[in-house]
Amino acid sequence: MKETILLTGGAGFIGTYICEKLYKKGYNIIVYDNLSEQVHGDNAIIPECIKDKVEFIKGDIRDRENLKKAVQKSDKIIHLVAETGVGQSMYDIQRYTDVTIQGTSILWDIIVNDKNKVKKVVLASSRAVYGEGKYNCKSCGNIFPESRNKRDLENNIWDISCPNCNQKLTVVATDEKSKLNPTSIYAISKKTQEEICIIAGKSTNIPVSIVRYQNVYGPRQSLNNPYTGILSIFTSRLKNNRPISVYEDGCESRDFVYVEDVADGTILALEEDEANFEIFNIANGENTTVLRIANILTKLINPTLNPIITGKYRVGDIRHCYADISKAKNILGYYPRFTVDEGIKLFLEWALKEESYDNSDIAEKELKKRDLLK
Repeated sequence: MKETILLTGGAGFIGTYICEKLYKKGYNIIVYDNLSEQVHGDNAIIPECIKDKVEFIKGDIRDRENLKKAVQKSDKIIHLVAETGVGQSMYDIQRYTDVTIQGTSILWDIIVNDKNKVKKVVLASSRAVYGEGKYNCKSCGNIFPESRNKRDLENNIWDISCPNCNQKLTVVATDEKSKLNPTSIYAISKKTQEEICIIAGKSTNIPVSIVRYQNVYGPRQSLNNPYTGILSIFTSRLKNNRPISVYEDGCESRDFVYVEDVADGTILALEEDEANFEIFNIANGENTTVLRIANILTKLINPTLNPIITGKYRVGDIRHCYADISKAKNILGYYPRFTVDEGIKLFLEWALKEESYDNSDIAEKELKKRDLLK
């Protein structure tokens, strides 16, 4: 008998890829999603790519009775629902904590208290829980620094020095045992989400796997949501004949992972018993600067423009973080198939055909109004 998989937030960017892959593997799929206007636009309907492959239930994750109907039909759950975006989380605090933390609490309250057949939960978490991630000091060894201080940022000192000896630190791959240092409300909400899932899962003997996504990109990522996904934001600016604005000095770096790799990693965690009560980085495993991404996109979309390095910074942003993926390789057999260059080309094959608006000024205005963009 086929298992039924519930995907909360399954109509979103990453969720649709997971749905398609699960469908090909023969699972029954339920998607529970509120089709958020910020992500899906006005008068949204279930995406065409999954419409005939899933049972769709429209609902808010905080609507207990509606969510209960979906949970009671399901054998396993992939929990994707969360409000996403570091900058926006710093002022839209109640919504971010309510949806991400309260929504996860309601999900587990149903699993714990109402009759159901749920036998595993996979939580989609984020690299944001690490904050600045892992660094090395030649004298002091591995360091997990706190947030950068305001004085340094105001003086355009972007890189992090050792808190013990003040030597310059070298960023190294962040593994799953690294210290967690959330630097935004979004990151705090994801860390709390993890803790709820692990504690509730252990207390009920329902296996939980956590997959920490790095910076995910690819086709179907909203080109009109200015609060998340720098590839989409940058692409929309270039398509509207506006140069990319790069914060700090452009040398801040992230681990950019293609959406199909993320979907594969999530399903591996769902299906692998050795993944139970384990946490995995799902990433590309490479460090790429934001300026490099800006230059690649500019060259491919609108080479008459040049990225502008603004020297601005956002409160809550980190300097560097990239993932050690050896655990996912060893336990899950996870190996990313797409390099950054390959992934960007596939992303642009889709994005250049799509209608997009440059809404980045809206996001910047909101941040400036609250003194969160300097």
